[in-house]
Amino acid sequence: MRKILVVGAGKSTSYLIDYFLEKAVPENLHLTIGDINPDAIPSEIKDHEACTVLHLDVFQDDERQKAIKVCDIVVSMLPARMHMKVAEDCIAFEKHLVTASYVSEAIKTLDEQAKSKGLVFMNEIGLDPGIDHMSAMQVIDRIRDKGGKMILFESFTGGLVAPESDNNLWNYKFTWNPRNVVVAGQGGAAKFLQEGTYKYIPYHKLFRRTEFFEIEGYGRFEGYANRDSLNYKEAYGLDDVLTLYRGTMRRVGFSKAWNMFVQLGATDDSYTIENSEGMTYREFINSFLPYSPTDSVELKLRHYLKIEQDDIMWEKLLELNLFDGSKIIPLKNGTPAKILQFILEDSWSLNKDDKDMIVMYHKFGYEQGGKQFQIDANTVVKGESRTHTAMAKTVGLPVAIATLAILNKKITTPGVQIPIKKEVYEPILEELKNYGVVFKEYDVPYLGYNPESVYDK
Repeated sequence: MRKILVVGAGKSTSYLIDYFLEKAVPENLHLTIGDINPDAIPSEIKDHEACTVLHLDVFQDDERQKAIKVCDIVVSMLPARMHMKVAEDCIAFEKHLVTASYVSEAIKTLDEQAKSKGLVFMNEIGLDPGIDHMSAMQVIDRIRDKGGKMILFESFTGGLVAPESDNNLWNYKFTWNPRNVVVAGQGGAAKFLQEGTYKYIPYHKLFRRTEFFEIEGYGRFEGYANRDSLNYKEAYGLDDVLTLYRGTMRRVGFSKAWNMFVQLGATDDSYTIENSEGMTYREFINSFLPYSPTDSVELKLRHYLKIEQDDIMWEKLLELNLFDGSKIIPLKNGTPAKILQFILEDSWSLNKDDKDMIVMYHKFGYEQGGKQFQIDANTVVKGESRTHTAMAKTVGLPVAIATLAILNKKITTPGVQIPIKKEVYEPILEELKNYGVVFKEYDVPYLGYNPESVYDK
């Protein structure tokens, strides 16, 4: 019996757990799920003959080490900041490790030890990062194998609401961690490369510099820049690329509307509002506006943000009940960002029958035989329910498939890594097709600017 330990059973694990339990008999697997709140795990999982559920507090060394010692491979679905203790135990007890999180500087320090013990420490094997790496490298390697030279790479991913559940003016609902949405883009300027020139977008301008694109059958979308696109230059071997841009995808109009909160200061997470507990939504908005003995909060906000009375932006704000004097904020000494998150969750949480949607879009520009070419590729994945979401599918399934591939010695290269090698991405992408994660490719004219132009770019 081969033993898999999954640490953390949050929103992203529904498909992951299903996959392991479906494979339990043919692959001779036993799954142990360790979670701080085991009572929240559905009974059909807890009662499965191939599954054991236990209480596991990752900060309790004895609990954690006891669980890791007796397994063959560990899947950590904890928040990224909690992986290190698990990773150190995996080194000590010589266990493989799989996570969906970005490789941290701390995890990198374990690379040599993992290699010396023949351990695979696979990271960034979820959606973004994960499927984005694999689908991009598959096309980039194919272009190179045919003698092409990459000159442009752009990539956008969005966790969105499915069209049939898209029933608010923002065309958006929370399908993942709401906090990440509220503080997106903070912590430094967005950095990217455009036609050979380094470009920077400061946070206060981030949501007014967007790109637009069409996805066949799903309409128009926009994308704003991620914080650092340049990280992928070395990882993808794109040292000579002229354009390198990674971004987040939303429906058209979201970024312009979200910018109102940025300009107001409501996304700031650097200070607390002392009297936030018991504050009304209306009082929260008013706290950012100038004092006036005569003007209403609505009028002050319209003037402050220069919103015309017939502007759809105003309707979007009204839809969130921001001026409600009866809705109460329960957070004690909350930051503006945390308070805004609470207010938005009131309107943007998925309803019982709502479905989410993942959209991923890549552009590949390359030169071959003196000519320039472009390939556009995209995938759209829709969720089945509020538990079996598209997000859970696209995060959890690659993790699960990679875990089994490591157990079956199909992935053998040791060390701390991300899924950019053919031995990793080819079988995983092939198996994901069985679950509806399929990329469509289109040959289109190369749309980049002339890199030889003497004009400022």
